[in-house]
Amino acid sequence: MVKMSLCLETVFPEGFFEVRIKKAAELGFDAFEFWFIDHWFDGKRLIPREKDVNGIASIAKDNNIVISDFCLNSPDGSIGGSLVKPSERFLFIKRLEKMAPIAHKLDCQKLITLSGNFVEGVSREKQYNSIVTILKEASKIAERESIILLLEPLNTLVDHPGYFLDSPNEGAEIVREVNSSSVKLLFDCYHMQIMNGNLITTIEKNIDIIKHFHSAGVPGRHELFIGELNYPNIVKHIDELRYDGYFGLEYFPTMPSEESLRATLKLLK
Repeated sequence: MVKMSLCLETVFPEGFFEVRIKKAAELGFDAFEFWFIDHWFDGKRLIPREKDVNGIASIAKDNNIVISDFCLNSPDGSIGGSLVKPSERFLFIKRLEKMAPIAHKLDCQKLITLSGNFVEGVSREKQYNSIVTILKEASKIAERESIILLLEPLNTLVDHPGYFLDSPNEGAEIVREVNSSSVKLLFDCYHMQIMNGNLITTIEKNIDIIKHFHSAGVPGRHELFIGELNYPNIVKHIDELRYDGYFGLEYFPTMPSEESLRATLKLLK
């Protein structure tokens, strides 16, 4: 059975972070994830505010649950720099060097990495090359720190208009070109269904470089049992491919969170 990870900030949008971790563990999750260590999501926007690293690590250990990943930079590059801009290479590398020790304190081995938004007036080829160049440099740091950078394509039709990397195939091309054990692909079923569909075939083609999944119902980004995707079949297929990473739930509930999660876990198991 594929291991499940829970995004605390989407499914449990309120309450002390330590309480959310305990709830995830009580519901039987193997792991949890969150967006930023230095920002909180209030359900609508990100607010600059530090999370308690030592507190999170302690609560996780006490409740026998692990931190699967958190975000290194933001989709638009306003946090941590943009990969499509050579001028922000230093910002991104500096951010990675700052986050690596924090990841170690949390016993977390994966950092979600976003491309940044498309820059008007600059060719797509140049921006693509900038991503590859910066990730090649970053991969050396990641390899040294035993961290995996998860490059994530997002949808540009609903949630992230203007985002550069909106194709799983292009994301896979970048990962293969960087050619590092420390740079892999995050496959978000919600985002990629909106952009490309054909999920199972795309997953099969790239399972060797996929190290994390995200999921939500399409349309709406709600429970996995709401919408057009057959998630039990998708998860079954991923399991048959002998995927050994986490399958992350990153959706916004339409009902009380714990009730929603129990129904979702029942669907997938």
